[in-house]
Amino acid sequence: MSTPAVLQVAAPGTATTLAEGVGTAGAGVPLRELLLVLLAAMFIAYLATAIVRVLAIRTGAVAVPRARDVHAVPTPRLGGVGMYTGVVAAILLAQQLPALNRGFLYTHDTNAVIVAGAVIVAVGIVDDRWGLDALTKFVGQLTAAGVLVLMGVSWTVLPIPFGDQRALILDPFQSGLLTVVITVATINAMNFVDGLDGLAAGLAVIASLAIGLFAIGLLHSQGGNVSFYPPALIAASLAGACLGFLPHNFQPARIFMGDSGSMFIGLVLAAASTSASGRVAITAYGPADVFTLLSPLVLVAAVMFIPMLDMLLAVIRRTRAGVGFYTPDKMHLHHRLLELGHSHRRVVLLIYLWVGVLAFSAAATRLFPVTAVAPALAAGLVFALIATIVPRLRRQGTVARARRLATGAGRGR
Repeated sequence: MSTPAVLQVAAPGTATTLAEGVGTAGAGVPLRELLLVLLAAMFIAYLATAIVRVLAIRTGAVAVPRARDVHAVPTPRLGGVGMYTGVVAAILLAQQLPALNRGFLYTHDTNAVIVAGAVIVAVGIVDDRWGLDALTKFVGQLTAAGVLVLMGVSWTVLPIPFGDQRALILDPFQSGLLTVVITVATINAMNFVDGLDGLAAGLAVIASLAIGLFAIGLLHSQGGNVSFYPPALIAASLAGACLGFLPHNFQPARIFMGDSGSMFIGLVLAAASTSASGRVAITAYGPADVFTLLSPLVLVAAVMFIPMLDMLLAVIRRTRAGVGFYTPDKMHLHHRLLELGHSHRRVVLLIYLWVGVLAFSAAATRLFPVTAVAPALAAGLVFALIATIVPRLRRQGTVARARRLATGAGRGR
């Protein structure tokens, strides 16, 4: 009898493996159940956010407009509590569904999201209500990321597209360090990008759906292996919670997610990405399938490219100005798009477009050939670029017409 392919699912420092086909293969991809989880998270988050809004006003957790802010009226915060409630409710529901509860037997990824999420949301609540200095908030982020690592959510395998070694197996220290760095970076990227009504929540929907699509691709290619249920479940829960929150938050927002929301979104996206791609079974793919081996990392980069780029530029900009990298300013990407002539809602939809093109193109490589995805990606990028520069072209056209009219009037005199 031939030895079955194995899937690495162990926490850092352990040697546990699961044989594919020996109690781990599922009957297929549980799409209906995942959709039910998404809808449950959306419904619960919608209701919970309405309740949280009232509590935020009564407790004084309200954002008063400042010079660098876009909103003009005091708006309650703490929206992250509503989203966290939706995610937890959806995960608890999944544990009761026969088609999904097997995915809880082999990893603790979903439980790690609940526990680490509680830590980061608690830090965010304190910051939303009373305010925290940057160092204290950073320590809270490290703590939440550490909880993920301790509960087994870690990058244990890194694919290598060159040489004879197809993968780098990380030791516990390397695994934990890489996971903490990626998690904290993702948390801060989402925190940085949360500057317009509906922006961060919408990006989270796009990112989580892309990660979910990637996880479903893994499920399909691995014959419904239940070890890939957690990333799909986490992504569906977050997508639903953010969809439930968006009606309260889209411009004009009735509640902000606050740091309790943006940091929670970053944490869950990092956990879903790590769960989906940090333990990919290298033995399941051929040595020539280089892009497949790299696609998990490509997906993570694509999902977070725009927020990460905005964060990096902000750090460089503030460092060159001689101020702390955490010093707020009004020069983020969304601020620049507003100055370019886009409306508030159009800026949000435009950033949705850029992130969606990158994220779904990367995720689609799990389901379609690269040769089919590449032209679609190119077309999407061209369309996004045109949509971005249209206000400038219109403004230049208006100026040119005004000059021609002025010149004609001068000649007429």
